[in-house]
Amino acid sequence: MSGSVLDQDRSMPIPSQSNLEYIQELERRARILEPTPAIWDELITKVTAYARHHVAYVNRTPAYVMPEDKGADLLASPISEEGITVDQALSLLHKNVDHVGCNPGSPRYLGYIPSGGLVYSAFGDFLAAISNRYAGVFDASPGAVRMENMLIRWMADVAGYPSGAGGYLSSGGSLANLSAIVAAREDHGILADDARRIVVYVTEHTHHCVDKALRIVGLRHCQQRKVGVDRQLRMSPELLEAAIEADLAAGLRPWLIVGSAGTTNTGTVDPLRHLHEIARAHGLWFHIDGAYGAFFALCPEGESVLDGMGLSDSLVLDPHKTLFLPFGTGALLVRDRKKLGDSHGGLGTYMMDLHTDPDEPSPAYLSPELTKHFRGLRMWLPLKLLGVAPFRATLSEKIRLARYFYEEIQKVSGIQVGPYPDLSIVTFRFVPKHGDPNDFNLRLLRRTRQEGRIFITSTVINGKVILRMAVGCFRTHLEDIDLALRILKETAESFDLA
Repeated sequence: MSGSVLDQDRSMPIPSQSNLEYIQELERRARILEPTPAIWDELITKVTAYARHHVAYVNRTPAYVMPEDKGADLLASPISEEGITVDQALSLLHKNVDHVGCNPGSPRYLGYIPSGGLVYSAFGDFLAAISNRYAGVFDASPGAVRMENMLIRWMADVAGYPSGAGGYLSSGGSLANLSAIVAAREDHGILADDARRIVVYVTEHTHHCVDKALRIVGLRHCQQRKVGVDRQLRMSPELLEAAIEADLAAGLRPWLIVGSAGTTNTGTVDPLRHLHEIARAHGLWFHIDGAYGAFFALCPEGESVLDGMGLSDSLVLDPHKTLFLPFGTGALLVRDRKKLGDSHGGLGTYMMDLHTDPDEPSPAYLSPELTKHFRGLRMWLPLKLLGVAPFRATLSEKIRLARYFYEEIQKVSGIQVGPYPDLSIVTFRFVPKHGDPNDFNLRLLRRTRQEGRIFITSTVINGKVILRMAVGCFRTHLEDIDLALRILKETAESFDLA
């Protein structure tokens, strides 16, 4: 055994035993990976107590905190040959992870696109990890695949997609947008040599993951036409039509329109039905990035705003945003399931014993992933235990809270607001009596971060620093919005008087 990996394991010197005896010794050591009943009890008791304490106090802990060491004490406990106790591990987690940086479970976390991390989903993840079902191919785990397909069908119904639609649960919106672009590329027969001639139509508010996806799929050099927006920051159908006509006249090949069902920047929803009509008239693929906003179709306030969403060729939704599931839960829908399979399908010979079912498409055939986490359980369990009704009510509440904030913030002196919120994001800025408004708003943002009671973010539109408040955590309620209004008003006034 000279030169083997085992020879190099300094912690496990090879005993002078027969091979059979040595295998038995290895087995004894390997069995440590399976917890005893006593260890099971300790893990369940202490981890559950930690989790319950976290949830019980999440409303009181800061929305943002950044200690001087930024949680670097974690590095003082590197991975080593010997393990540590459960208490020691939870202490490291508490000090260096769960109380450093953004607290996305806080009701006053109002930045980026809030999530939530439903407790019910955590139990789904626990069960999925325990069983570790392979959710990629139907024959390997019919139940896991059938569950994901049920969820895809439910989302397709919410979006207004036909019965022939298909899709998969992804790790998030970025991967789902990437898959949509691959499906569109293959459906239109675009080759690498075509890159410089094809045209993609976006706006300045289109999520940057679309540009990233184009580069990943080999279309770095395609023409990205940034179509102008109207006063509400929505893609202008008139300017889109003019851009397509100009590109056709120039001998280019219009290919893809990317509409937004709620931009991350401002929450704006493009005129989806009108964009679809233009795409159909010119034979373009119409894709919608609805990672943030698509699930608002569940509530009456969002349904009308999202009119035309079901007419698209592909649609991205993120359950880890507006269904409040843990991060790592995105979804892609494609109007014609066959187009997704044709662009992503593949099967190795070593998998020849795993059969597929035409009525239950395998996620591994419809997605880039072959190894597929059983992430459907984290979505299925809360929907089954709670029903859709509380999700619908929560989404309505978030839209109405954003509109309430929009009206109330205008009562503060020196405020300029952006467009009336389509969904649950509000953009605004303070214009001080003296000094540079951009600097003023950045200083105000830094002050709120230092205090940590609320967490908001900024963006830049037409050279102006704009503050943005996104209502999306399921724990955020009226009292939290009122607190945010008070903090912003008091902070702005303290700066103006300084």
